Amino acid sequence: MRPLPKSKNERFLKSSNRRDDQIQIGKIVAAHGIRGAVKVYSYAESAPLYTAQETLVLIDAKGAECRYKALWAKSHKNSLRLALEGVTTRSNAEALIGSTIWISRASLPKLEEDTYYWIDLLGMAVHDPDDTYLGRVAEIIETGANDVYVVKTPKGYPVKEILLPAIASVVIEVDIPGRRMRVVLPEGLV
Repeated sequence: MRPLPKSKNERFLKSSNRRDDQIQIGKIVAAHGIRGAVKVYSYAESAPLYTAQETLVLIDAKGAECRYKALWAKSHKNSLRLALEGVTTRSNAEALIGSTIWISRASLPKLEEDTYYWIDLLGMAVHDPDDTYLGRVAEIIETGANDVYVVKTPKGYPVKEILLPAIASVVIEVDIPGRRMRVVLPEGLV
């Protein structure tokens, strides 16, 4: 069976202070250099996603919001280096540490059929073909072959979590608007 396809930019995390029309794509963790660049822990795999935006929305720890245009973004080891218009000194960059970076959900690239952003799958209710509730997708683990959905089961279920391979023979239906997934549990999984 073929694995469910994935998108290049699917690793968006669900945030508790997420707005419906915006998606958090990163967090500023440090200043980089003396010219105002920042180091970003990025939730997106694609550096060009930052520069493709008309505006990046930054929200600091106190909830204050400011808007910036990205001048350039470069992947660097396990993080991203980012230059923002108007941020020209190390002091300016240090003032942004801890800020989260958000983009408009509408600006995300369109996905192919049977491809989903992780943020749309996290928290989704999981049911078997008989409509028995199995739990909710709590986490997604990226592996070399296919993703694995970590389903936290309800109280009283025989196991605390189910690890579901994200392959077409297991995940038979994904209803994004209905926030529901139907799966066929492989023999011996539970």
